[in-house]
Amino acid sequence: MSTVLTRIDPQGRTALDDVDLDQKDLKDFSPASSTADIPALGAPVEYKRSLFSWGDKKDLDAIATQPSVFDDPLTLEAYRPPKEYENSHRFDPNARWTWREEARIVRKIDWRIMIWAFIMFFSLDLDRSNISQANTDDFLEDLNLTTNDFNLGNTLFKLCFLSAELPSQLVSKRVGPDIWIPSQMVLWSFVSAGQFWLKGRGSFLATRCLLGFMQGGFIPDVILYLSYFYTKNELPIRLAYFWISNYMSDIVGAFMATGILRLRGVGGHAGWRYLFLIEGVLTLVVGLLSFVLMPPGPTQTKAWYRPKGWFTEREETIMVNRVLRDDPSKSDMHNREGLQIKKIWQVIRDWRIWPIYILGLVHMIPVSPPQTYLTLSLRNLGFDTTMANLLSIPSTVLGIITLLIFCYLSEVIDSRVGTSVLLQFWALPLLIALYTFTEDTSQWVYFAVVTLVTGFPYIHPVQVAWASTNSYSVGTRTVSASLYNMFVQTGGIISSNIYRKDDKPLYKRGNRILIGICVANIFIYFLTWVFYRTLNQRRERIWNAMTPKERQEYLDTTKDTGNQRLNFRFSY
Repeated sequence: MSTVLTRIDPQGRTALDDVDLDQKDLKDFSPASSTADIPALGAPVEYKRSLFSWGDKKDLDAIATQPSVFDDPLTLEAYRPPKEYENSHRFDPNARWTWREEARIVRKIDWRIMIWAFIMFFSLDLDRSNISQANTDDFLEDLNLTTNDFNLGNTLFKLCFLSAELPSQLVSKRVGPDIWIPSQMVLWSFVSAGQFWLKGRGSFLATRCLLGFMQGGFIPDVILYLSYFYTKNELPIRLAYFWISNYMSDIVGAFMATGILRLRGVGGHAGWRYLFLIEGVLTLVVGLLSFVLMPPGPTQTKAWYRPKGWFTEREETIMVNRVLRDDPSKSDMHNREGLQIKKIWQVIRDWRIWPIYILGLVHMIPVSPPQTYLTLSLRNLGFDTTMANLLSIPSTVLGIITLLIFCYLSEVIDSRVGTSVLLQFWALPLLIALYTFTEDTSQWVYFAVVTLVTGFPYIHPVQVAWASTNSYSVGTRTVSASLYNMFVQTGGIISSNIYRKDDKPLYKRGNRILIGICVANIFIYFLTWVFYRTLNQRRERIWNAMTPKERQEYLDTTKDTGNQRLNFRFSY
């Protein structure tokens, strides 16, 4: 379909182009007029970006409907949602709505869906990270564990966590995330609370394994669930706030631990036992509530306990059509449709996503050991239990700030590599400083540097959204999200074995290894940038060499799917 479009370039200039109407072409365009006989989609608006003023300047009563393949009768049939798609009854290619309506609906989704996702992730991290607070209450000594035992427990947790990633996603895709996610939470809450009765090394390692198996897959399950409600431009910043719950659980967990650990001696039990018990019960409550607070999808919010649902028919129509116009591939599977083994193998063999998997493996290694050992290191420096927990809060606050800034930055500069690699440049000088420290270094100087290291910009949400964008289909996105997280957990296994008992308390050898990995990561990011840039340039040459008729014939007859299509451009 040839359509006259008004393009707003980064300098604010406009130009009229006669272009082919495919998803890549439409990414940065607003329609001025169309050869298709459809209602006008609204005047172009100037798109301004900054760190503190984000979004479009728009007339709220102007048409917000974005151009898409659904505007051309030829491509409409090629991309029309199948009847099996759970929201197909709300699909309407002629649906139009205003920016005011869309903004109101997005706010409603944020309140109904996003906030509860935040609370669920908060519960996950509370149970996943309270082992750090337990360490400040002589947890290792009480169970006769060594640092190496602790490392082994973390390794087994992450190994089981990553082993459960893909199976969990397959179960979630079959039964629905609204059923599987609450079930996961209830299951692991029992194990978490059961740590109250730990006896020694065997029970410690067993509960680490069980927690890993039951929590594995939770994060990609929730991310896939959120993608049902948000567009690809809305998702990264939502994921940033989603991961803020990670930091909030650290802050709240530190304050909770400060009070709960004072129960040491009550009933003849250590304070860390009450910590596991109380926080496990809190997760159980959240898990049970999730069964009623997680609707299956945008048009499935009605239930016997919610007879009117959350959204009107008009709101459902807007929700469905704005998401499909942004990414038509989101209708290619039902939200309770399982994946075949053949499809899984195809995704695993998709070499185009592997650079992001590799980055998932290595990007967090330079900063993970200092973060894991923060409270233990503070205790080794002479701080008591209460002070060690409270001193972990500044790095958490710093982490929240850098997380938001860098997630916004990824959209401002429109470069995933350019944003993600900054983590390595942040960590490198600080790791070098740690390496130069001696036993005579002031404990406050050590605290300041470690705080900066552990307050690193958490660019994981950027890379998660990056992998999702480059997958470009529900089936691929389901598997790739699990694979990416499996590589991240594998990186966690590697990092948990870098600081060793014979290297304490300064971990000179460990910090030297972290410096080497950090430098290597910078080169890996550069190679990833070259890889995707070259791939896009090659496709661009082929696509531009085709006539409009050849392009249309390709779209009508190609067996290429998802990111294999010539008109798809990779984000980098």
